[in-house]
Amino acid sequence: MSSDLQWLLLRSNSSFIVKRVVEGPVFNKEPGNLRNLNSYKFSGLANAKTIDVSETPAGITITTRKPKASANAVASAKAKTVIRPRSGGRRALGVASSVVKRGYRTDLRTALIARVSALTAAQKDPKPSPPPKKARGKKALTA
Repeated sequence: MSSDLQWLLLRSNSSFIVKRVVEGPVFNKEPGNLRNLNSYKFSGLANAKTIDVSETPAGITITTRKPKASANAVASAKAKTVIRPRSGGRRALGVASSVVKRGYRTDLRTALIARVSALTAAQKDPKPSPPPKKARGKKALTA
């Protein structure tokens, strides 16, 4: 089945669709959708080449579908790249952009880098709060 026909069927009939506001944007929770928007460009089900970014205990996993894989292959048709936790933001962005530099869905470069950088920022430990400031002057004398 062609990807255009798949999109025509999935566009309004999908269990992943999330409608929050009547006249607002329509979101989508399907795997492989980098922006979570219900559009053909970001659809992880309708497109033959998809990029999925997910957080696992091993780190951030970037999953792509191999271009020459058969339609019947499922697990063997996917290539996974794991970015270890706390390996650094520059390394994570380098791995993310290397997927696109190989010519695999170059239109999703900004969405991929945005998703990976958001996940790396979420993995960082929060900065400790500074100690409370000591009172100075008259306030220190009265306390």
